[in-house]
Amino acid sequence: MCGINGILSNSLNELEQAQMIEVMNKALHHRGPDDTGIFQNGKIALGHTRLAIIDLSANGHQPFFSSNQRYVMVFNGEIYNYKELKLELQRVAQGSSDLPYFFKTDTDTEVVMAAFIRWGAKCLNYLNGMFAFAIYDTHKNSVFIARDRMGVKPLYFNYSDKGFIFSSEVRAILKSGIQSFSLNHSVLAEYAQYQTVSAPNTIVKGIQVLQAGHYLEIVDQKVHQTAYWQAPHFITTTNALSYSETCQKINELLSLSVQRRLIADVPFGAFLSGGIDSSIVVGLMAKVSSEPIQTFNVSFDEDAFSESVYARSIAKRFNTQHHEIRLTPQDFLNDLPYALMAMDHPGGDGINTYVVAKATRKAGITMALSGVGGDELFAGYPNFKRLHHLQNDWRLKLAPPLVRKMIALGLECTSTRISKAKIAEVLRLPDFGLQQTYPLSRSLFTKKELNKLVKDSSIAWGALSFLESKKINANAILSYTSVLEMNSYLQNVLLRDTDQMAMAVALEVREPFLDVKLVEFVLGINDAMKFPHSPKKLLVDSVEGLIPKEITERSKMGFVLPWANWMRLELKPFCEAQILSLENKQIFKPGAILELWKRFLQNDNRVTWSRVWHFITLNYWMEATKIEI
Repeated sequence: MCGINGILSNSLNELEQAQMIEVMNKALHHRGPDDTGIFQNGKIALGHTRLAIIDLSANGHQPFFSSNQRYVMVFNGEIYNYKELKLELQRVAQGSSDLPYFFKTDTDTEVVMAAFIRWGAKCLNYLNGMFAFAIYDTHKNSVFIARDRMGVKPLYFNYSDKGFIFSSEVRAILKSGIQSFSLNHSVLAEYAQYQTVSAPNTIVKGIQVLQAGHYLEIVDQKVHQTAYWQAPHFITTTNALSYSETCQKINELLSLSVQRRLIADVPFGAFLSGGIDSSIVVGLMAKVSSEPIQTFNVSFDEDAFSESVYARSIAKRFNTQHHEIRLTPQDFLNDLPYALMAMDHPGGDGINTYVVAKATRKAGITMALSGVGGDELFAGYPNFKRLHHLQNDWRLKLAPPLVRKMIALGLECTSTRISKAKIAEVLRLPDFGLQQTYPLSRSLFTKKELNKLVKDSSIAWGALSFLESKKINANAILSYTSVLEMNSYLQNVLLRDTDQMAMAVALEVREPFLDVKLVEFVLGINDAMKFPHSPKKLLVDSVEGLIPKEITERSKMGFVLPWANWMRLELKPFCEAQILSLENKQIFKPGAILELWKRFLQNDNRVTWSRVWHFITLNYWMEATKIEI
């Protein structure tokens, strides 16, 4: 796991380019404290910072050169099937004109290089892992840049008259000095509504994200972007297996995914919340590991937020070396500046990940497994059921629009609850298709409330684009919802936060539920098998007997800090200072942010902590980066 940087420019001289790439590497030192390297050749410079996980020797130094010195690569990630690929690349099928590749290292980096030399862009079809990499062809003077299918590893870029610049983090591009950057006002409504900005946009004008499952080719300073994998293509309802056979297949794929993710030459562990997903991961790890697994859990004095009792139960069941991190408000306040500085892109989540990642790294762990992705794949969120019902409720569809509007008005007049306000918005929709209902399921504010906050409330949500040319199959609503969750909340919140917060302390995190083979298979399972009559029933049935019913049958909590309590008490001075500073910047409607804060302090039911916190992090990030407004 590492950090990668690159600059391609005809307008910069070699000294300017060298200084820029060095600054960018320093900005990513936290991602790769073990080694650093730079390659420069005319109009191109590549930089790398290394966190050694596989083959800890100097053989893993990057930028990495092919054996014939033609290709130069910077690579961030892990390829979980690299051993199988290595065997294939060392031999050649009968009748093939391909030459075998002679490996000089035991790294997965060299396997990616060899795969590219043999198959070109099609090498991506062979790679099972999380990655972002760039390969420079010295003969053609071209660059190939790719990102993994699920978007686990980040890749940001800017393309202007100064040239093309890319990095694992926004901060490195901002610090490069290639040009001045400003706040992206066109996405402020999206940020306010969804706590993040979705790919390909970012909060910075001119800086984009290479979308998951895409690659870029740069030839003669011209950039071409191509999608090589798209999740919707795997949505079918033709799975011919029985329910028990389907469960068996899921068990096989998930078990293999966990086993592959334990390949490392460093100490490893697991995040253990005590929920279904992390408990299953730990259980499967224990099955294949010869030594006790090290597990990490965050607990609080506030019992309503603490899942530690369940985490202890799983730790005891699988005989793990369990670490319980007791977090008090004062501990959190002490860590908050460091956690916020780790935030490469502002958002409404992520601080909790920093807390557990820091404790895990402090215990000497360099790599940890996580249960991220289980909810998205196996319909674990409440909105899966709600959206499924909306698509299939014929009574609601037959209700006249006027009747629905009257019911909506009644709900708004008689209730101050957020949930009722959302129902009212749904009832006013012209139809109940996923394009209309899914954005509402993830929104923080009603349209009326959003209009009071932002100067321009228009939102172009790229996550919905695949629905425009696709007829929705009524038996695959849950799979379509899974793809929507993956394209939005998973990639732009959970995975972004996991990467930036864990890599801030040089910890690699791997997500077994996001194995491409598992994802493709589960997307092809129809709703009848997947419907969550009980929490993630299909997943639980697939690992029957692995974890106890006290875990599978309890109510979902999620890993959430006691934000509301802390923000009104110990964190109030800090939060209030950020709110006042943001109000003074005048990027939102006058008085709107301050009014929202006051309503939160007054315990207004419609203003929960999550409707305020992302504005606080936005202001902190703006001041830390000194971004132009």
